Amino acid sequence: MQNEKWWKETVVYQIYPRSFQDTNGDGIGDLQGIISRLDYLAELGIGAIWLSPVCKSPQDDNGYDISDYQDIDPMFGSLDDMETLINEAKKRNIRIVMDLVLNHSSDEHPWFLEAKKSKDNPYHDYYVWRDGVEGTPPNDLRGCFGGSAWEWVPELGQYYFHQFAVKQPDLNWDNPKVRQEIYDMINWWMDKGVGGFRLDVIDLIAKEPDRKITGNGPNLHKYIQELSRETFQKGDLLTVGETWGATPEIAKLYSNPDGSEFSMVFQFEHIGLDEQEGKGKWDLSPLDFLKLKQVLTKWQTELKGEAWNSLFWNNHDLPRIVSRWGNDKEYRVESAKMLATLLHGMQGTPYIYQGEELGMTNVQYPIEDYRDIELLNLYKERLEGGYVHEDIMESIYAKGRDNARTPMQWDAGENAGFTTGEPWIRVNPNYTGINAADQLENPDSIFHYYRKLIGLRKEYNVIVYGDFKLLFPDDKDLFAYTRTLDDTTVLVLCNFYGNTVSYDLPEELKGDKELLISNYSDEPVNGSLRPYEARMYLLK
Repeated sequence: MQNEKWWKETVVYQIYPRSFQDTNGDGIGDLQGIISRLDYLAELGIGAIWLSPVCKSPQDDNGYDISDYQDIDPMFGSLDDMETLINEAKKRNIRIVMDLVLNHSSDEHPWFLEAKKSKDNPYHDYYVWRDGVEGTPPNDLRGCFGGSAWEWVPELGQYYFHQFAVKQPDLNWDNPKVRQEIYDMINWWMDKGVGGFRLDVIDLIAKEPDRKITGNGPNLHKYIQELSRETFQKGDLLTVGETWGATPEIAKLYSNPDGSEFSMVFQFEHIGLDEQEGKGKWDLSPLDFLKLKQVLTKWQTELKGEAWNSLFWNNHDLPRIVSRWGNDKEYRVESAKMLATLLHGMQGTPYIYQGEELGMTNVQYPIEDYRDIELLNLYKERLEGGYVHEDIMESIYAKGRDNARTPMQWDAGENAGFTTGEPWIRVNPNYTGINAADQLENPDSIFHYYRKLIGLRKEYNVIVYGDFKLLFPDDKDLFAYTRTLDDTTVLVLCNFYGNTVSYDLPEELKGDKELLISNYSDEPVNGSLRPYEARMYLLK
C-alpha cells in the first residue's frame, strides 16, 4: 500500500467566505458564520476546510492581494475569530487549510510601500524592478488580467513587474530575505494550529522576466524544496499547489512521496475540455467526453505510486458542475449524484466546493447583477469588439465565476438564510427548492448521498489506495472503472448522459457483487443504466 497519510484518506471542503454565512448583517460572509456552520460540515463528514483568502487585503482581487499575511481582513472578522475557528474545527476533527498567495503581495503591503521610497531602501529588492524609460517597458510580457506586466514608477525611474493586476506586484523570490520572511510567516500560522496551505499560482514564483520565463522557472523546485524544508516538514500538513502548467511528470516532482515539496497539486487539464481548440474558456464547445475519460485516466495511472491526485469538479473560479456537465433541470438530483460518484471513487483527495453537496446550479442574471471583474471586463471588451450581447451572455451564463460565488443556500427563508442584510451578490432564485435545510431532512438528498460517499472512503481502503483501471474506453455514454487493492475490487459504473445505455462487463467482473451506493432508489437492472445512473459495487 502507498505511504499512508491523513490527507489521502480525508475529503476537503472549500469555503468562499464572502458567500458562505453572514452573521453581522453586512451582506458579506464572515468567520463567525463559518464557525456557526461547523456542525453541518461535521455531519457531512469532511476532514478539512480549504478557506479562500481571509488575510488583510484591499480586495482588488478578492483577497488574492494580501497587505498583511499575519492579520485577518476586518470584512471577515479578527485574528481572534480565526483562532476560534481553528480550535472549534479541531474539536470536530476538521483542520483548516489556508489559502496563501506567495507569488505577489498587494501594493498596499508595508514592504511595497517601503520599496517605492527609493532604490536604496532595504525593501526595494523584495520586488522585481527594472530600469527603463516611461512608455517603453523592459519587454512585451503581458499580465494575466490584460495589459503590460510592467508598471512605471516615475519617482524611481523604474518599472515593477506584476503578473496579475497593477496592484499585485510580484515578490522577488531570488532575494533570500523575502524567502525567510515568508517562512517565518508560515511557521507563525503553523504555530496557531492550521492544518495546511493551498498555494496560489505557486508555479510562477521562480520567474525570470528578462528571459520571458514566468511559469516553471529554472529555480522553481529548488525554492519549493527549501520552502517545504523550512516550514511544512515541521508539521503534519496538507499542502496543495495551484499549478496550471503541470503535466504528470512535473506533478511527480511537486508531489513526490518523499515529502520534499507538496502533498499534491491542482492540475486543470480536464477543465479546458469544453472550450474551442486554441481559444479561451469563453469560447464554448461541447464537452469531449472520450477526451475527459482519457485525461482523468492518464492522471490516475501515471501518478500511481509516484505522486498524489487532487480530485475536483468545482472551485471558486469554475461554474457549477451540475449545470456544466450534468443536467440541472429534470435530472438535477441524479446527475449531481452521478458526477459525485464518478469523482469520489477515484484515487486522490476529493474536494467539495460549497453548495456542490446540495446540487447548487449556475445562474442567469442581467449583466448589472454580476460582480466579477473578469466577467465584467470580458463583457465590455467583447461588446466593443463587435460581439452580440446575447452571445456574450451565453458564455457568461456557462463559464462566469459568479456562478460559484452566489450565496450558500441554507434554507427557504429570506436571502436563503445567508444574511439578514443586503447580500453582496444576488442569491440564486431557486434557493426555495434547493437548500440545506430541506436536504438534511431528506435521506435521499444529494447532501446525504455525498455523506455516504465520504463514509465509504473511510470504510474501504481500496477507494483510497487501490489501482485504477478504465473500462469501455471508447463508449460514448459510459464512464466505468475498477479500483483494486490486494484481493478487493470496487466497480464504478456511471451513465454520463440522459439516455438509457446497455453494457456487457468483462467475465472477471460478472460474479457476485454487493451494491455499495446507487443514485436510483429502486433495484438496478443488470446490463443497463438509466439516465445519469451511477452505481458502486464491491466484488465478492
